[in-house]
Amino acid sequence: MTPSWRKPAGALGILAYLTAWIVVIASFSRVVGSLPALVQALIYLIAGIIWILPLGPALRWMETGRWRG
Repeated sequence: MTPSWRKPAGALGILAYLTAWIVVIASFSRVVGSLPALVQALIYLIAGIIWILPLGPALRWMETGRWRG
């Protein structure tokens, strides 16, 4: 079996995506920091869950070569 190029490319893509997500969320830290603590917690909870959603199709593509099941 020949190794697939999709796994290293996908891993690099995921790292780039996570880096971009972190930069975007951190860029809003001053605005979010001025909000009440409960609102901050809610925003960061949502942001901490949303980043996972695109990983499913990316991981599927890395394994099978298809974006959809």
